[in-house]
Amino acid sequence: MNLSAPAILVASRPHAETAAIARLLTQEQGLVAGYVAGGRGRRLRPVMIPGNLVALELRARSASQLPFARLELIESRGPWLSEPLPAAALQWACALTASALPERNPYPGLFQALCGLLDAICKAPSARGWLAAMVLYEAMLMRELGYGGSKPDAGAPFEQQFATFRALHKPLARYLLADARTDVMAARVALGERLARMMA
Repeated sequence: MNLSAPAILVASRPHAETAAIARLLTQEQGLVAGYVAGGRGRRLRPVMIPGNLVALELRARSASQLPFARLELIESRGPWLSEPLPAAALQWACALTASALPERNPYPGLFQALCGLLDAICKAPSARGWLAAMVLYEAMLMRELGYGGSKPDAGAPFEQQFATFRALHKPLARYLLADARTDVMAARVALGERLARMMA
């Protein structure tokens, strides 16, 4: 597999002493994984943040081999990691994407939607500016993977958006993340608790 494309880094896990295995969402190839040499080193650590938009080069010698990935930063989400609510939202959106999507199935609409959601989280002054995008993305992911559901009202009041966010919790856990190896929903619970404080 040879690929050069913009990509959203949605997960990174350590591999050996200094490398990392990255999972990235691309527009044309969907979710792909790659071995990043030095991914845990000082130079690449700022690049390996979930949510970052990167220029991806993926190269594999055979179909059975994990491709080698080379990443160059296009846009960083790092500055928002020190803000608890945006950081929780970024973590959940990326964890959901990395855990729910099958590899190498293109979902160009989801790629564009995730780009828009991450931009909204980082640019809106508060969650009131991005919660609608979050529930729209979650619902779109459900529909794209064949679980149906209605499209949430993007113009609804914040309280209604939060109610929709809470209502989506069970179907996401039951249909999309039932086979997840880790407790991915813990990231959504943490996000929900922070959002609930805004309602108090």
